[in-house]
Amino acid sequence: MNNKIKTLGELKKSGYVSRSIKDEIRENLIKKIKAKENAFPGILGYEDSVIPDTERALLSRHNILFLGLRGQAKTRMARQMTELLDEYIPVVAGSEINDDPLQPISRYAVDLIETYGDDTPVNWLHRSQRYGEKLATPDVSVADLIGDIDPIKAANLKLSFADERVLHYGIIPRSNRSIFVINELPDLQARIQVSLFNILEEGDLQIRGFKMRLPLDVMFVFTANPEDYTNRGSIVTPLKDRIESQILTHYPKSIETSLAITEQEANINEDQSTRVSVSDLVKRLIEQVAFEARGSEFVDKKSGVSARLTIAAYENAVSAAERRAIINNEKQTQVWISDMIGIIPSITGKIELVYEGEQEGPYQVAFNLLEKAIRTQFTLYFPNPDTLKKKRGKDLSVEENPYRSITRWFDGGNHLDIFFDTKDEDKIQLLYKVDGLHALVKKHHKAANEKELALLMEFVLHGLAAFSLISKKVVEGKIEFKDLMGSMLNMGSKSFGDEDFNDNDFN
Repeated sequence: MNNKIKTLGELKKSGYVSRSIKDEIRENLIKKIKAKENAFPGILGYEDSVIPDTERALLSRHNILFLGLRGQAKTRMARQMTELLDEYIPVVAGSEINDDPLQPISRYAVDLIETYGDDTPVNWLHRSQRYGEKLATPDVSVADLIGDIDPIKAANLKLSFADERVLHYGIIPRSNRSIFVINELPDLQARIQVSLFNILEEGDLQIRGFKMRLPLDVMFVFTANPEDYTNRGSIVTPLKDRIESQILTHYPKSIETSLAITEQEANINEDQSTRVSVSDLVKRLIEQVAFEARGSEFVDKKSGVSARLTIAAYENAVSAAERRAIINNEKQTQVWISDMIGIIPSITGKIELVYEGEQEGPYQVAFNLLEKAIRTQFTLYFPNPDTLKKKRGKDLSVEENPYRSITRWFDGGNHLDIFFDTKDEDKIQLLYKVDGLHALVKKHHKAANEKELALLMEFVLHGLAAFSLISKKVVEGKIEFKDLMGSMLNMGSKSFGDEDFNDNDFN
């Protein structure tokens, strides 16, 4: 539609036809589906689940409730629906509620058209302005959402409180002909939820005792957390009944999807990406932390583990390597496994702990999750050390036990201290001191270049510590790798045969 049209008369001559926002979204979605365009670009992992459900709901002209844990792109899905709106729509100039010039509903618009007729001025509203959003909190009032009498307006206009023109419209009427989102719906008080009944069912608005009917044209999208939905708060049954489609969201089901999301969302500037390289191994370790957290007995599963954890962790890992490079005046570096200590603050603030987790402490739980991630990923790159435990009593050869040379080196009283701010070249020299370490990595990763080999060598040490074949102790400024037995004797800790023993007992 030509947005150069400035009056109601010109709009009528143009042949413009009014339609509801749900019909508008439906027709534009059909065009995208026919053109095989993605209606929700950048939403990864929902291609075969949430997106088809959402498209079916939009084709049915339904209001939608997205039900899922935090960090599952619920609000982002809603915000992207604006791309299914027409680029511009006409509105009566000066209207607070985006009145359709051909179908005015407010007293202001009706009076204006009666006064000026076809000369009534028309403005054009861009789709980016046709979106309203409100976070539901216990202090939200009916006046905030629906509206109330404005005594100042009544005094200025010298009008009675019985006059419709003294009304101050809330955010929902102001979102007429728009998409309106209420986040965390269960947090709304029950009486506030009740105020939405008529709007959802009949599309009309009731403010105080006014005898008025405003048939609002709003596309409603609600979001809720299942925990809130069932326990902390609730959606009142009549309101839930009026929301036609409830769509369940979920976390990424694979590491690959998680990797793609983090890569897309992480805020890494050009200086960082030029100076710091991040291997696929490190990326997978970061994603694995989130998967471990979602299955951890210490983490509240009802609260969930947001995708924001891995995004923030990735950014912190890069920054840890960048900081080290700046300190050492290195032009280029990579994220080492030891740099992963820098992601701990990204974990602690993004997991809700159950009672047992609180007893452990957030930092210890975060360390444990990182160690579990290393343990899980280690077996994808090297032989599983657990398979050797059954043969622990036997004198295994190097062929049978690929880690024998490495553990013997530590058993001989040797130790390795890796400082967090060590230069890359110094760290590589340290790693080559460990007997059998380079040979093991080279055997299993023949195509790896020098930088990749060094990273994998460090990974082996962390992996062996995670499997309790050597000890690892994180102290201020460095990581100490030693033999397991000596560390145990020094600590007066568990016995060698204790299968539950791990390096975290030394932290």
